[in-house]
Amino acid sequence: MKIFRFIAVAMALSGPPLAAHDMWIEPTSFIPDPGKVIGLRLRVGQDFLGDPIPRDPALIDQFISVDSSGRKAVYGHDGGDPAGLVLKADPGLLVLGYQSRPKPIVLTAATFNQYLKEEGLDTISELRVRRNQTGSDARETFTRCAKSLVRYGMPAGAQADRALGFTLELVSESSPYTLRAGEDLPVRLTYEGRPLSGALVVAMNRTNPMAKITSRTDNKGHVTLRLPQDAIWLVKAVHMVPAPAGSDADWASFWASLTFELKSSAMGVATK
Repeated sequence: MKIFRFIAVAMALSGPPLAAHDMWIEPTSFIPDPGKVIGLRLRVGQDFLGDPIPRDPALIDQFISVDSSGRKAVYGHDGGDPAGLVLKADPGLLVLGYQSRPKPIVLTAATFNQYLKEEGLDTISELRVRRNQTGSDARETFTRCAKSLVRYGMPAGAQADRALGFTLELVSESSPYTLRAGEDLPVRLTYEGRPLSGALVVAMNRTNPMAKITSRTDNKGHVTLRLPQDAIWLVKAVHMVPAPAGSDADWASFWASLTFELKSSAMGVATK
């Protein structure tokens, strides 16, 4: 209980709660030339404006890159920003992933209720009403599940995203590097490896982050996002469940993100 009170006070003094902010991977380049070292910056913020998260081994559950030759650990210097470096990779679609360990936080009732509304977590709001908890503060653990797609050199053929096995995961079912502005990107959302239905998925771009595209997943965990312009894109989703017994928390949330660049002039493999 003491650690929860300490975190609650610290967050109150430092501004809006970190748990209600997005987290994403921002490579130094989404379309690097072959042979280039790629720095992986971790960012946390809102509306695609974020502050750096230096590398902290105590927070890292997985930090990986996946190319055609398989999965590799992403290394870096403790306290460093970028938090990780990819020194080399096979040509093609490079999938980058970071999953954190759960972290505790305490939020006031008003802040928690607003955050549930903003993230589309209606089932948790309804459950709080049934439990007569709407006026109660909330103890939560949150886990970050961030991915990024990079086109490293010229791909030999059409390549899609890969599932990394994260607790909550967004998977692009076609490569965004084969799309033009105005075309549809099919995305699948899974929780513990199974399709997650009814979840709010939000897409925003760096050029105009307030023009958000939103959709809820169908019963197979799918959404289709029509991306109207070339830009760097962030796709995000949040899922929350009652915390497991013995976790000293009421709720467990999982924050998935997926970043990539839509750049029609850099298309490598045509799909149409």
